[in-house]
Amino acid sequence: MTRYLLTPVAAAATALALLIPAAKAETNFGQVAMHVAYMLQNHHYSKQDFDDKVSGVMLHNYLNMLDFKHIFFTEQDVASFKDKYETTLDDHVLMRNISPAIEIYDIYKERVKERVDFLKKALESNKFTFDSKRTIEIKRDKAPWPKDKAEQDKLWLDIIEDNLLAERIADETRERDEKKKAEKAAAKKADTAAEVKPEAAPEAGKVPAPQKPAAEAPKIAAKKEKDEKDLTPKERVLKDYTRLLESIDENDTKDVVNFFLSSLATAYDPHTEYMSTDESDNFKIHMQHKLVGIGALLGQKDDGAEIQGIVVGGPADKQGQLKLNDRIIAVAQGDDEFVDVKYLKLQKIVDMIRGEKNTTVRIKIVPADDPSGTRIIAIVRDEVPLKEKLANAELLVTPPDLGKTLKVGWINLSNFYADMENNTVSTSVDVERLLRRLMKEKIDGLVLDLRDNGGGSLDEAIKLTGLFIPAGPVVQAKDWRGSITWRDCENEKPVYDGPMIVLINKASASASEILAAALQDYRRALIVGDKASFGKGTVQTILPVERYMPFFSDKKGAGDLKVTIQKFYRIAGGSTQLKGVESDVPLPSIRDVLDIGESSAENALPYDTIPPRKYPLFRKDAFPVEEINARVKSRIAANPEFQNVVEESRRLKEKIDRNTVSLNLQDREKERLDTEARRDKQTEERAKRVKEVAERIKENGFKTYHLTLDNVDKPDLVPESAFSKEMNSGMRTASKDDDSGSDESKFPYGVEPVKLETIHILRDLLELDHKPTTAAKTEDKAAAAAKPQAQ
Repeated sequence: MTRYLLTPVAAAATALALLIPAAKAETNFGQVAMHVAYMLQNHHYSKQDFDDKVSGVMLHNYLNMLDFKHIFFTEQDVASFKDKYETTLDDHVLMRNISPAIEIYDIYKERVKERVDFLKKALESNKFTFDSKRTIEIKRDKAPWPKDKAEQDKLWLDIIEDNLLAERIADETRERDEKKKAEKAAAKKADTAAEVKPEAAPEAGKVPAPQKPAAEAPKIAAKKEKDEKDLTPKERVLKDYTRLLESIDENDTKDVVNFFLSSLATAYDPHTEYMSTDESDNFKIHMQHKLVGIGALLGQKDDGAEIQGIVVGGPADKQGQLKLNDRIIAVAQGDDEFVDVKYLKLQKIVDMIRGEKNTTVRIKIVPADDPSGTRIIAIVRDEVPLKEKLANAELLVTPPDLGKTLKVGWINLSNFYADMENNTVSTSVDVERLLRRLMKEKIDGLVLDLRDNGGGSLDEAIKLTGLFIPAGPVVQAKDWRGSITWRDCENEKPVYDGPMIVLINKASASASEILAAALQDYRRALIVGDKASFGKGTVQTILPVERYMPFFSDKKGAGDLKVTIQKFYRIAGGSTQLKGVESDVPLPSIRDVLDIGESSAENALPYDTIPPRKYPLFRKDAFPVEEINARVKSRIAANPEFQNVVEESRRLKEKIDRNTVSLNLQDREKERLDTEARRDKQTEERAKRVKEVAERIKENGFKTYHLTLDNVDKPDLVPESAFSKEMNSGMRTASKDDDSGSDESKFPYGVEPVKLETIHILRDLLELDHKPTTAAKTEDKAAAAAKPQAQ
């Protein structure tokens, strides 16, 4: 059975090649490119030939992928590329010739080196005064390339001045934040000291017990490396561009071909994509939520990779020697020699650490607690489950302060995952487990939170829809021939038939849109959130390129082609392509002014409609949308949190439309101080509201219980006070100063604004609708069964 993917990111391979390559020669990337081109012609929904027109789009994509700000190439460079390749790239690729990709990349690399050299000289010789009235464009992806070197030099002086100015302002902001943090800590310490009672004096004749001396902190002899914030603005700017050049130098032929073929794929539509073997492997991990490795989260850190998280119960955790913030400087496979990983890209380091199950990897680290030394750690690779993105849920019990107490079930789903090869992981199975537990707790209503859910498995989206509606059509699809098919959910009756809201935002895409659209068309759930979802209405499948390559060729680096083969449609006939799913109840969102979504992508397929299918409505009457929206509008007008969002959205829209920023220090300082003052005021006012609510409700606030796939079957619910981030993610991470920024306790009732308003909307729905919940129906049936029956 063919499995389809409905995600705007890379997708997993559906099958493996059956033939084993006989040769050991390096992968012929010219041959790979030719086969990718033929595959696109033959399998893409548009059936577009790889001709001169596509050649021009491919060149455009490639140049923009390399130089998306239009600051490295000049118009002369671009004109030269167009003269040579705008109508001939198709011919070169079909002749297995990828030399144009290498040639353009080499020129790009040379241009970056020239600009870095120019930057070094400018930092040494130019005096940047930050007192002009000049401005610089923020987004330059639509701007023309500089006409020549002279115009480019002038542009780059502005770029350098802007970078230096940004670093200078960042320093001042950091100093101000540290000062505020110190003042806050001192005030907290003073408050704590005032609450502590002095110790009683020792009784006469008694000698106080001697106190143990405090343990001394370990002495570190090595000189600490200069931290990023300790560098001067000039040093940081130079370091950033030097890193860019190093990264570009590090790319090999495989990387360049990846860029080149990705440019070809996206010439057909935004979601057709060429994937290297690394990208395919990463998507499998994303879909299956497991990998084979050591169970550590890596992050780039200067000249190596830093341990930023350790999976609880994973191989590294069990081995016990690897610690958070340790830095990896070399990697060895088994007993082989160590390979220095300094200055390597993070992905290459990750690839070296992952491997086959039950094999050993040795890593050389600089310990976080001893930067002067090194340590070698051997870890046996094993399967590592990744829990952070798995479905989880909450049971929210509303406080009396908000009216009649409600029990709200809240399911969080960040993607539609599935193990497409072994069927060991299933979104629908996991959500059903959580749902049945919430129903056991007799919830009054359910919220399915699909915010930021980019999609995933079509099969799982259909099965999940079937948890909420009886058997019937869920989605339609049309192929290049115009042939229309549809998919049904097969549950005879829904698992849950009570009041329901689906929460979306502009980043809810693909499979999320299928589910939301179906539940909206069936009148099964109220859609709440941003004005509309992402707008991806296309279906992709995966074609391993190796299948199409000759028998006697090395296919290990051939990669996969994710290709659009169908468009999908709502059962009511309309497509979600470009338009997305529109919310029944829209809430203010800053994403509504951002340039995101399918409509902002190049080469997007058009919107269209097909005939609707017959399907039974879940409810006879439409939702009381007008009444609910009237209530929401009234609450939003009185809610400072949403008014702040409205105001910030307006300011951001003006800034986006203006698309320039001043190079004048005083102007930038004024803008920064105005922004900080405005946000400080918002924070102070929020803190005041939090305090007022806390004093009013005392201990009678929200009661929140967290459900994960680990604790869902346990008899006792886990309250919020006993729940840690580690319990949800399964990963131990280093604490960060900014972690508190997303702390919901900073909001009134300890619930972030969209979540709180969604609960209000659920209450509105219950009050206006009076539809009994599943739990209520069950209780009524049980009561009826207990009554004596006439014989």
